[in-house]
Amino acid sequence: MKGMPIIVDTDKTHLARAIELAQNGAGAVKPNPVVGAVVARGEDVIGEGWHERFGAAHAEVNAIEACGVEDLTDATLYVSLEPCCHEGKTPPCTDAILAAGISRVVIASDDPTEKASGRGLGILRDEGVEVVVAEGELAARARLLNQAFRKHARVGRPWVLFKSAMTLDGKVATRTGDSKWISGEDSRALAHEWRAAVDAVIVGIGTALADDPQLTARPEGTPAAPPYQPRRVVFDTLARLPPTSQLVAAAAEIPLTVVVSRAAARADTDALEAAGAQVLVATGENEPARVRSALEQLGTMGVASVLLEGGPHLAGAFLDAGEIDEVRLFLAPLLLGGSAARDPLEGMGVERISEAMRALTCDCERIGDDLLISARLREW
Repeated sequence: MKGMPIIVDTDKTHLARAIELAQNGAGAVKPNPVVGAVVARGEDVIGEGWHERFGAAHAEVNAIEACGVEDLTDATLYVSLEPCCHEGKTPPCTDAILAAGISRVVIASDDPTEKASGRGLGILRDEGVEVVVAEGELAARARLLNQAFRKHARVGRPWVLFKSAMTLDGKVATRTGDSKWISGEDSRALAHEWRAAVDAVIVGIGTALADDPQLTARPEGTPAAPPYQPRRVVFDTLARLPPTSQLVAAAAEIPLTVVVSRAAARADTDALEAAGAQVLVATGENEPARVRSALEQLGTMGVASVLLEGGPHLAGAFLDAGEIDEVRLFLAPLLLGGSAARDPLEGMGVERISEAMRALTCDCERIGDDLLISARLREW
């Protein structure tokens, strides 16, 4: 259409760089999104930056400041996410853009929060700034950087990553329940990195009773003490988690949330709370409904991303609730056999193949002796 702003190859190059820069903030800016920015004049980059840590200057400000005393009236700002227009920990980025005299802004993705959602772009346009919004592959890449942020902003529930390790015949435990260890050492180390990147780790009471886990993140080179630890969450319908468990023992140092139903005995929930655990009562007529109830409550607490580690019963309830956004499965070179061996997902499932959830993307890579299959089920 005549007069519509367009994106040329130079724009695409600079926007791709902004998306690349955004990834530098991963793990340091939560609950904020990761953002990268580039200031350029034609093909020449004159400043770049990213949101480096929560509470610090945003990517746009860092990129503008990196330009030094440059006259920016004929420059273009490329940013991976719509600039903010509200006062938070830092002043609005739209103010910084206008003060710098930048005449053109190209963004890769929108900000779905109520405080933004196109408002910043409207402010810039009203002040005479040309605003261009990317589409296609670059826009998709930018959105994928902030899936947890986007889902939490849009529906109030955390983004859910389901992780499991299974054998070549699709089993996650023997008929006796033994599962240590199906995946290899390299795979388990990678799983600790995923724990460190999310707000909470979730297991069911069966896993908690069988393994007495710590559920801490212990990636190489990362301190294993707070504040680097995710919240531990146990779905425990009847509040059976023992006060002597490792999870409860560490509740004073690392947050522990126990999700119970209304059927849990008051004495048991009181004992958990007295030991330092938080107790949430999930409501609903069935397990999938209670999963959604719990996620909504976690969302109101600011939990935007969770790693679901099972077991199979709980994972099936999450799938039935439609609350698994991404799957990462380690496939180990083992065979268990046995009709009573455990599958990775239980629950009700679907009745017809046509009703099955189909992955939007599916990738595979070698991790030690295992294969890691990663499938994205939704895009937010």
